Amino acid sequence: MRSFRDAKAMAKTLREALAAQSHDIPHALALELVAKQFGLADWNTLAARVDAASPAPAAEPPGIAIRPAIPVIRSFDEAKAREFYCDFLGLAVDWDYRAHPSAPLYMQLSRGDLLIHLTEHHGDASPGATCFVRMSGIREFHAELRAKKYRYNRPGLEQMDWGLEVTVNDPFGNRIRFCEQNAHGV
Repeated sequence: MRSFRDAKAMAKTLREALAAQSHDIPHALALELVAKQFGLADWNTLAARVDAASPAPAAEPPGIAIRPAIPVIRSFDEAKAREFYCDFLGLAVDWDYRAHPSAPLYMQLSRGDLLIHLTEHHGDASPGATCFVRMSGIREFHAELRAKKYRYNRPGLEQMDWGLEVTVNDPFGNRIRFCEQNAHGV
């Protein structure tokens, strides 16, 4: 017999059973219905119980601590990079470095927990990269970007199976996908 730990599988089974009878419902609704079957207010409440009951991830051996990766993104023009990353996306420059005045720029940008390294150094990174950034508050973030009326980028807000996404393209051919994942995308 299934327990609340099987909530996602139960939602999938419910959707499939209803679809077989020509009643299509979104995955999010199926999750909400399963939460109601357990007598809970909503999916978030049930998900919190599932998380609390889940075993903690295996600990790293002593002395090892792995933290989130920092993407290194290729850029070619400091002014354009600052206009896009700082003025448009709202990242702050934490530091920048040039070995000498005519050397390529390397700098760290941040916003919240997001860290990005921009580099003009040939060989550090290739243009055309895609970075996936998990976040919350994506509707507000999207509205913030749209309100800036940046002439080179008017990102949309896309509903994907795994959550809401805002994709921006920098002036150097790189993409950043900001995503507020739903229960299906966890």
